[in-house]
Amino acid sequence: MRVFVTGSTGFVGSAVVKELLAAGHTVAGLTRSDKGVEQLKAQGVEVIRGTIEDVALLEATAAKNDAVIHLAFVHDFSRFVEACQIDRAAITALGNGLVKAGGGIEHSLVVTSGTMMISRGEFGALLTEDSPMNTESPLAKARGPSEQVCLDFAKKENGGLRASVVRLAPVTHGPGGVSGFAGHLANIALQSGKSAYVGNGLNQWSAGHKDDAALLYRLAAEKAVPGSVYHANGEQGIQVKVLAEAIGKELGVPVESLEAGPAAMQHFSWFMHPCSTDNIVSSDKTQKALGWTPKGATLLEEVPEIVAFAKSSAAAAH
Repeated sequence: MRVFVTGSTGFVGSAVVKELLAAGHTVAGLTRSDKGVEQLKAQGVEVIRGTIEDVALLEATAAKNDAVIHLAFVHDFSRFVEACQIDRAAITALGNGLVKAGGGIEHSLVVTSGTMMISRGEFGALLTEDSPMNTESPLAKARGPSEQVCLDFAKKENGGLRASVVRLAPVTHGPGGVSGFAGHLANIALQSGKSAYVGNGLNQWSAGHKDDAALLYRLAAEKAVPGSVYHANGEQGIQVKVLAEAIGKELGVPVESLEAGPAAMQHFSWFMHPCSTDNIVSSDKTQKALGWTPKGATLLEEVPEIVAFAKSSAAAAH
């Protein structure tokens, strides 16, 4: 297949491009930087220079490909609602391009979401691919509708697309990147001199390795059931307290519990809410549907790598 990848030079996107090339697919990658151009050219990837705000470019490029994997997102939380609007416009343009290319299940649209978009229910509840969207969280209310924009392309008359959604875990980890929530926790511990968690720290975060996620994106592009949602986590949940303890040990700093309130808010800032959030997630349905078996390192096995990246980033910033 010819596959167009947005976010092709990002933490997960780079792994997706590598996975697609290894499987024999031809890849076109969207990038907005000179560094990204160099990276893609070195991999033998067709370079598409631009941003996801250029919907005409997205539609025209998608129309020349058999599949699109959409990972790019405007990571500016000061204008998050606008970023989500940009995301939906991009998905619409990409889907329209694939329809122009002929549509039908010969053309795949795979977009990115997160397991944090799911309604959390009772504390400790196991969330699945069929769990409803969270309508109470402002973040989920803003980002969640992107899923439906994609899935609606599977329902188009006269041959809907092979449209599907891949939900990444809040801790999608691996060498060479922040590794989601775990990286943020490590950065705060490094800056403050203590590795903290909120309350008893028994809330859990689902986790998955970026290379396993990359394989899932490829499988979804190749054989997703149109209109499906897939989960890219290999581990259902790791207690935040256990993760904080592992980070503290690796950094050689004390581990401390902070009660939810002013002290925790001062310590974590915007990250306090995620730190107290439960996200225990199953990917059993995904694994059975696509024959996907996560094989990457576990989150706790990769804590040394996550801490090392935090240290190197801090050193580079100074």
